[in-house]
Amino acid sequence: MTKVTYQRHEADEAAGQLDAFLAAYEEVYREPPYSEGPSDVAEFMAHYRVQARRPGMRLVIAYDGDQVAGFTYGYYLAPDTRWWANLQDVELPDAFTREDGKRTFVIIELAVREPWRRRGIAAELHARLLEGLDAVRVTLTMRPEPEALPAQSAYAAWGYRKVGVSHPWDEAPLYDCMVRELP
Repeated sequence: MTKVTYQRHEADEAAGQLDAFLAAYEEVYREPPYSEGPSDVAEFMAHYRVQARRPGMRLVIAYDGDQVAGFTYGYYLAPDTRWWANLQDVELPDAFTREDGKRTFVIIELAVREPWRRRGIAAELHARLLEGLDAVRVTLTMRPEPEALPAQSAYAAWGYRKVGVSHPWDEAPLYDCMVRELP
C-alpha cells in the first residue's frame, strides 16, 4: 500500500465525482448491517445527485494510489429540513432544531473499504470534510447494530453525542442521530 492521499471536491465539482467512489460505496454497503443490493445502490445514486446540489456540498475521497480507500460527504441543513422531524423518541426544543442554512453541517456518508480500515483513514476523512466549515455543529446518523461498533466508537471518540433515534423514511431501519458541537 502506498501513501494515502485525499481530494476534497465542493459544489458542482462534487456532483461529477459519483463514478469515482461508487464501486467503493457498493463494496462497503454490501456488508452487514447494511446488506445493500442493486436497487439500494440505484437509490443511493439518485439521492447523491440531489444531495450534490445542496448548499455547502463537500466530498472527500481517500486514494491509495489509484484505488479509492474511502470517502465522505455532506452539506448544510436547509432552513426547511426535515432532519430533526425524523426523530422518534425525543422532542427537541425549537431553539435546537431551528436551521438557517449554515448552522448545522450533516455528514451523509463516511465509509472506508475493509483493507484500509483501522489505519486512521476515517478520522482523516472526517477531519478534512469538516476543515474550515462555517457551522456551529455537525450531525449524522449511524446504525446501532453490533456490526457498526467500530463506527460507534469512532464517533464517540470524535465528540459526538446521541440526541435521539431517527427513522428517516417508512422502510428505513432506525438510526442513532448524533451531534457534535464545533469549536
